Amino acid sequence: MTTTTSATSGTTVFDAINTANGVGATTASTSEATQDRFLKLLVTQLQNQDPLNPMDNAQMTTQLAQISTVTGIDKLNTTLSSMIDSVASSQNVQTAGMIGKSVLVAGSNLELTSSTAKDSTGKDVTTKTAVGGVKLASAADSVTVTIKDKSGNVVSVQNLGAQKAGVFNYSWDGTTDAKTTADDGTYSISVSALQGTNKVEATAMQFGTVSALIRSGSTFLLDLGSLGNVALSDVQQII
Repeated sequence: MTTTTSATSGTTVFDAINTANGVGATTASTSEATQDRFLKLLVTQLQNQDPLNPMDNAQMTTQLAQISTVTGIDKLNTTLSSMIDSVASSQNVQTAGMIGKSVLVAGSNLELTSSTAKDSTGKDVTTKTAVGGVKLASAADSVTVTIKDKSGNVVSVQNLGAQKAGVFNYSWDGTTDAKTTADDGTYSISVSALQGTNKVEATAMQFGTVSALIRSGSTFLLDLGSLGNVALSDVQQII
């Protein structure tokens, strides 16, 4: 007596689905198309199975579990894509609100400006202020900021003492080491830090004002004018 063997003997329906898609295929099928192929292959397998050696319940259960896994992954990917799009939209709205704000980023510029206000007697008083920042990789016993003019001459050396790891700010009132008052303008800074006799990695930070947003792929860059463009991830503080 002649017996008929299964057309998918030696493989599972899940393997057959992958074969139908093509070995190494890069285009994923939709969940509905995958389920349709699965049902057709399962029916074909049942119709052509060896009557003397039919597919057992364990094998069928395994194949059903496989198709359920494929469907679940497809739904999970759809959900994750939706969440990513939602987060990106939220970040874009938040980024737009940063226009006109001052941000602290890595850089060696220090801007000294003057401001005038009336004192308690009604007299105009002019003060100068420059604010910068430092980022330390680890705690330091001493941190020193050296301020230079456009010609590279040292104007002032600020000893900031011991500082913890992370980002912190400092201010300069324009007073030079020669006890004179520096002119308004842009100065350059360099930072050094020590823990005992060992050097600590220190990064000079500068403040810039966000003047515009520039789209870069799915994200935005912050336009800081003369300071250039920076990524949102590079911002250490927002004022």
